[in-house]
Amino acid sequence: MPWGNSRVKRSEDGAVAVELVGHSNKMQEVARLIERVARTDIPVVVCGESGSGKEVVSRLIHLNSARSQRPFLKVNCSAIPDELLISELFGYERGSFTGAYNSKPGMFEQAHKGTIFLDEISEMPLSLQPKLLQVLQDKQFSRLGAQREISVDVRFISSTNRPLEKLLTQGEFREDLYYRMSVLTIQLPPLRERKSDIPELAEHLLQKHSAKSRNGHVVLSDKIIDLFLQYDWPGNVRELENTIRKVLAMGNDSGLLGNFPFPFGAGDEELDLQEPISEEFPVLSIKEAARQAARQAERDIILMALRRTNWNRKRAAELLKISYKAMLYKLKDAGLAKHSQDPTWGEI
Repeated sequence: MPWGNSRVKRSEDGAVAVELVGHSNKMQEVARLIERVARTDIPVVVCGESGSGKEVVSRLIHLNSARSQRPFLKVNCSAIPDELLISELFGYERGSFTGAYNSKPGMFEQAHKGTIFLDEISEMPLSLQPKLLQVLQDKQFSRLGAQREISVDVRFISSTNRPLEKLLTQGEFREDLYYRMSVLTIQLPPLRERKSDIPELAEHLLQKHSAKSRNGHVVLSDKIIDLFLQYDWPGNVRELENTIRKVLAMGNDSGLLGNFPFPFGAGDEELDLQEPISEEFPVLSIKEAARQAARQAERDIILMALRRTNWNRKRAAELLKISYKAMLYKLKDAGLAKHSQDPTWGEI
């Protein structure tokens, strides 16, 4: 299953590999850290803003480790009430509290031989931190209401969008637990600090969600990509992914996105990408306007395919799923045939 910040590839031998999307220096460094730390069992803390891909990185560490065939269990420390979190993590015995009609194993037992991901570890209450420290140190714990100790073999990965060092000084996080769980820290850059990855990420997310769209083949215009690059994305990759889903929902019949009100920025603010209409704008019939719009859209798609194939007409035709002969005809019809002798165009 691919996530917003990663893609799945299948090698020649059929093995599945998951990799980060993006070739910026910062993301390549993150990829190298994932590869190195996946070979070990040391606890890892993944830091970064909300929506930057902390869970993706945690899953990649697990999938590239010797535990990849075992469970990966996520516990959202900020979403579970304090009084329920202890029973979710450690389980309980029958009769240990009102409503405990049967015994139940906790997440640590279920994650045995696998990985447990403690999302937003900074939100874990102080009252639970000593018990978590015990599991980290001794690999043992007891269920609520039980006397016997249970041994587990679990890899710990945690995430936080708040600096744990600051929480230490404020007395909100135990120092001994901090040093136990943060043997290695991976800092994820926000999307605004790796904008060179945005076009690749946007294309990946478009392909990911286009199968679920009813608008057929949809293409991101250069104009929208330019706007993407100008925006700071406070919600990071999660916000970009949600925006792509909105773009897909607004796709037109010609398959080209570009001239429509685009939801952008905070709240309900919109940027209108449409050019202002001149007083001399010619009045066309609906049929003629549709024909011209479709012709322009087709021309833009052909140009986009040519750019992606380094101006190789044959490969562009394959990308557009048309014959080479049809490609030549469309180039002529779109007024692009004169470029066929341009040395920058790919040979066939």
